[in-house]
Amino acid sequence: MLLNYYYWYFTKALSPKVCQRIISLSKRHKKLKAITGYSTEKVTYKKLTKKQKLNLSKTRNSNIVWLNEPWLFELLQSYVRTANQNSGWNFQWERTESIQFTQYKKNQFYDWHQDTFPHPHTEGPLKGLIRKLSVIVSLTDENKYVGGDLEFNPRNLTNKSDNIITCKEIKPQGSIVVFPSHVWHRVKPVTKGTRQSLVMWNDGKPFV
Repeated sequence: MLLNYYYWYFTKALSPKVCQRIISLSKRHKKLKAITGYSTEKVTYKKLTKKQKLNLSKTRNSNIVWLNEPWLFELLQSYVRTANQNSGWNFQWERTESIQFTQYKKNQFYDWHQDTFPHPHTEGPLKGLIRKLSVIVSLTDENKYVGGDLEFNPRNLTNKSDNIITCKEIKPQGSIVVFPSHVWHRVKPVTKGTRQSLVMWNDGKPFV
């Protein structure tokens, strides 16, 4: 799929006060070990096999909390709609998954991956749908951590430096990045401090 823009961004869209409100909200819930795939509140790290846990350790290391507050969905969807229109993607979606609060401490990371998969969801209210638009929100003051860069590889999964785009626009606290869920991306290891963010996925019928 050819794209004119691999991501669309809004610098400092959310105030520090709102970011702190979201961080405080996450503290009301128990943090979970993050996994990969179409993960939900019902699929947890404890349910993985020993082999699956070993493979996961090479791909992802972070902690998450699931959030479902209506005001948070309403707040973020306005940016998704604007990005979808201004970028020219014009993707159609029907539902939004639970919002994921993600925390990366020292040495935690998420290696190259796509948010979508070749197959749609197979059960629940998202059955038959795929992830189309992903959202990342930076909640932490960029001076509070080192590393944890968000990078995109718009061509493929190779690690050639000429393919990799570092998303500097996500660094300022409160910034929002929206991108097609099939675009390869990663979060590099945090080397100091803690990086906190939100991730949200908007799902629709498969492309034809």
